[in-house]
Amino acid sequence: MTAFPLAQTRLSALRSLMQSTGTDLLALGPSSHMAWLSDVHPHGDERPVMLLVSRDYAGFLMPSLNAASARQSTDLPFHMWRDADGPEQALHDLLAACNATRPGLSVVLDETMRTDFALLLLDHLNTPTRRFTQDTIGALRARKDAAEFDAIKAAHLLNDKAVQAAFDALCEGMTERDLVRFIQDFYGAHGATLEFCSVCFGPSGAFPHHTPGETRLERDMPVLLDTGCRLNGYPSDMTRCGYFGTPDATYTEVFAVVDRAVAAALAAARPGALACDVDKAARDVIADAGYGDRFLHRTGHGLGIDIHEPPYITATATTPLAEGNVFSIEPGIYLEGRFGLRLEEIVILRANGAEVFSNMPRDLVVRPARE
Repeated sequence: MTAFPLAQTRLSALRSLMQSTGTDLLALGPSSHMAWLSDVHPHGDERPVMLLVSRDYAGFLMPSLNAASARQSTDLPFHMWRDADGPEQALHDLLAACNATRPGLSVVLDETMRTDFALLLLDHLNTPTRRFTQDTIGALRARKDAAEFDAIKAAHLLNDKAVQAAFDALCEGMTERDLVRFIQDFYGAHGATLEFCSVCFGPSGAFPHHTPGETRLERDMPVLLDTGCRLNGYPSDMTRCGYFGTPDATYTEVFAVVDRAVAAALAAARPGALACDVDKAARDVIADAGYGDRFLHRTGHGLGIDIHEPPYITATATTPLAEGNVFSIEPGIYLEGRFGLRLEEIVILRANGAEVFSNMPRDLVVRPARE
């Protein structure tokens, strides 16, 4: 019996999809795909590392200096090569073991693989047809299992505490970078690492992907926090908005519009719904309020091992959503020179609709101005 039962379960599910999609060979580089399937996280450099999977064989092209470390995570065979010899013969042997030497193979390539790795593989194949991973390992990864749900939930519960603490720590004169450091330290004190953090004071919030800088917090200034940690291999992601002082009428009006847009998208998110329909539900609310041209991005992105992965919730995405999908709903309105306002929830799709990971309310967080 394998010492790595989760990897064996996922490999069996992958092979079923390979059978149904007519896939002869799947090739993964050192990526989140490889980590999800095998729990192997090889050092990524110019030395070719690949996991090849056929209908009846799976093995690694593995630099010898990585082998001992990787062996702790997998019992799949290694086809090793040394720097002194190069990877050619090891790859040839691996392809032979996969029965992948005949012409016209249907090959799935890891879309995140280094180009030189992919070309090395393709140069060893005879007139293959090729595509990427959407209908094989990508389809499996898009539907989270119970263990993945638990990991993502734990990361979000920690993130809730960090964001609440960050709003409580607001004080006049602090910089955006000061608050980033506070959030990063909070994660570290609770066993997590910073995945990303965008702190936006005042007009900075009008840039959807603002890089925190030396902007200082002043009285009666809006605050946007978009941040996430990584805990036990999985990330969190959440955006909350608040005000340091007394919010004005325009801000509270825009906040209410964005909150209604989130609610509309949550209601539209059901198994079988198209991703574009969820995007439209949020976008229509904002357009009807007169801010349609100020919603500058898609409504959401998938989340798993990667902070951004399928499914993507865009106006053009005709992907049917499925039970187990995890994705963000994050509409926003951006008024240049004044403020930006975005509210974000990460959800998992259940049979009866969307379940939000965060326990922190989306309410406008108002903090009295203090020095």
